[in-house]
Amino acid sequence: MKNTTVNTITEPAREIPVRKETDVLVIGGGPSGIMAALAAAEDGLDVTLIESRSFVGGNLTIGLPILGFLGQKGNQIIKGLPQKLIDRLKAVQASSEHRPCPLHMSLTLVEPEAVKTVALQMLTEAKVDVLFYAFCAGVVKEGDELKGVIIESKAGREVMLAKTIIDCSGDADVAYRAGVPCEYGNEQGGVQPPTLMFCLGGVDTEKLRTSVAEEPRTYLTDFIPAEYFGQNNQFVLVGMRNLVKKAQEDGLTLTTERTILITGLRKGEVWVNMTRVNGVNGTDPGSLSHGEIEGRNQIHDIQEYLIKYVPGFENAYFLKTAPFLGIRETRRIEGQYTMTREDIMSCRHFDDAIAVASYPLDIHHPQGGGCTLEWCGDCYDIPYRSLIPQQVKNLIVAGRCISTTHEAMSAIRVMAPCMAMGEAAGRAAKMAIREGVQPADIDVKKLQEELREKGAYLRQGVREKV
Repeated sequence: MKNTTVNTITEPAREIPVRKETDVLVIGGGPSGIMAALAAAEDGLDVTLIESRSFVGGNLTIGLPILGFLGQKGNQIIKGLPQKLIDRLKAVQASSEHRPCPLHMSLTLVEPEAVKTVALQMLTEAKVDVLFYAFCAGVVKEGDELKGVIIESKAGREVMLAKTIIDCSGDADVAYRAGVPCEYGNEQGGVQPPTLMFCLGGVDTEKLRTSVAEEPRTYLTDFIPAEYFGQNNQFVLVGMRNLVKKAQEDGLTLTTERTILITGLRKGEVWVNMTRVNGVNGTDPGSLSHGEIEGRNQIHDIQEYLIKYVPGFENAYFLKTAPFLGIRETRRIEGQYTMTREDIMSCRHFDDAIAVASYPLDIHHPQGGGCTLEWCGDCYDIPYRSLIPQQVKNLIVAGRCISTTHEAMSAIRVMAPCMAMGEAAGRAAKMAIREGVQPADIDVKKLQEELREKGAYLRQGVREKV
């Protein structure tokens, strides 16, 4: 090796072995990646899924409810393969119904550990080749066409060649390394802060909900009326700002303005969504490490706050932290179309719609502990063109890193829309291979027909070409 500057070295050229050639390669085993792999494998294509952790599920495994299966008018707008996963989870008592929520439109509670098992079962039944413990470390390109992905693992660097590649990494890892133009954060480069979820046991959730229902002036919640808690045994609670302020005045360090709690499926369990670490770059290991350390440091005072100030937590005890930080935002690709705030708020129809979403603009401020929410009143479409990157062929992107603005991303980032995007991406990849065309050149009308035939929901009516 030869030193070129003080801060770099030159790595010698070397041959990298090809581990496998596959039809469809999916990078990332989170909500969108699971659906993409299942959809692509449906009629016998060889599909490989690469996941850096030891399990699939991504943010489905960190204690969050799934948001967005229902629209703002109460109708179910995410169906198809995502619903099949919920049905499988229900069969083992690991999922709730889709529950209407005045704040989040809907929430679907799932058991994180069960997701890991059930989703993997579905993938193996579909004959998807799942490879754990491997990272995307680079790409193989010929001109502007992506041919494969370089992975890094305990076995060293290897190549996975594929006819079509789907980037479900959440961070646009493949797209970024392939040279797709990407954006990061807002106009100042600020991103929504991540959260390290944690779970408490021994919580009297009945006391919690009845206290909110019967004493709303004391336990005021954001946007969610007190009657909601009188009618629902399982719920999300957001608010109690006055209690947070009182605890801060009493000397506790709390980095968010609101109490955010999610009841678990198991009796007495509550997941807590209150750690916030501003300034974390989810694509940098040093910054992520800082986020993990700081997030764990924040748990002590949050737990003390809940036990001392919030009804039902008097006998609560610590159970577990999530296996990793919940990242809300990193890179976003520049695609053939960039979704905007106006698309969300105007409930825009698109001629090439491949999914329907209804979750509001939900921006956790890059600085401070505040949050901004805005609802559009109904649903909006996600266009196929936002999944197709500029400048690089043979690549589809699904999940929160599709082509959007910072504000629009805050709406489409939750898990139900990401799963719907994943299903569409998988079916598009399969179609591109079967028809011998680039993903950008498939007949989107045929894709829409297949999505509907397989149970996905797409809106009828006049669409506009944007």
